[in-house]
Amino acid sequence: MKDLRDYSLLAHNTFGIDAKCSRFLEYENTQEAQQVAQLLRESGQPYVIIGGGSNLLLTRDFPGIVVHSAMKGWDIAGCRMACGSGETWDDIVDVSLRNGLYGAENLSLIPGDVGASAVQNIGAYGVEVKDLIAEVHAVEIATGRLCLISCEDCQYGYRQSRFKNDWKNRFLITMVVYEFEPVFQPRLDYGNIRSELERQGISQPTAQQLRQVIIDIRRTKLPDPQELGNAGSFFMNPVVPRQQYDTLAAQYPGMPHYTVDEDHEKIPAGWMIDQCGWKGRSLGPAGVHDRQALVLVNRGGATGTDVVRLCQAIQHDVQQRFGILIHPEVNII
Repeated sequence: MKDLRDYSLLAHNTFGIDAKCSRFLEYENTQEAQQVAQLLRESGQPYVIIGGGSNLLLTRDFPGIVVHSAMKGWDIAGCRMACGSGETWDDIVDVSLRNGLYGAENLSLIPGDVGASAVQNIGAYGVEVKDLIAEVHAVEIATGRLCLISCEDCQYGYRQSRFKNDWKNRFLITMVVYEFEPVFQPRLDYGNIRSELERQGISQPTAQQLRQVIIDIRRTKLPDPQELGNAGSFFMNPVVPRQQYDTLAAQYPGMPHYTVDEDHEKIPAGWMIDQCGWKGRSLGPAGVHDRQALVLVNRGGATGTDVVRLCQAIQHDVQQRFGILIHPEVNII
């Protein structure tokens, strides 16, 4: 177990913000997770649990404890795959396909760890990880007991779970069990998947081909954090009542949207940000990516406060123009 003081979090956030925490605890197995839980109980200090840092914006030094999982490994039994919470999510997608397990193709190249996938309910191109999660294994911090939590009990919604709400800072996730499909059933009707397949001359993709197409699309839209600090999609796509959508659709013919149910539509936040003229613009050292308006970037030397200032300016303009308040997907500390 790692137990470090006055620790820099630069390597633990993809925005490239150099903030520190008073103490950094990292566990590699269930027993160490229980030890960490005991230390958290005894310290009385504030604490925050992080994953790979790809969904994190640090606005200051954290005057408490930062906890991180380094639990590795996976085990396959039938269509189920039990994965350590510190595994990289995209590696798990790759392993699943290599073992004839399907369903995660559209979630390829989403950054972050396995544990964070269960907290955030990651999703892309019409697929959410909640559709794959069977159960979550965790240590309850208050008691140190081992818990097995069903997918249903997590109460997943769009980029939401109980881990982000009433269970926040209650559990240390040790393992996530995914249940995949034994037969490949491609999901191609979201975004520009079909057009990219056609461009590559592929009519009936294999699972590996679909994964590669998703990777190609994401790489054209999203900057590499090693080259330009970012946390991927910064804002959630808002879900609005049908009546509000109809009013906006009349004002903006061709406005993209995705039907959630008979009473609600999802409108891409990136499209609205682009309509407000923010794509490619900067506010100080923080800016909006020139190929994807949903991505805020660190153009060099930006602080978390700089990014928050840009976020608030974008929120203001979108609300003024469309009457919709868009919310950050990123965890701001």
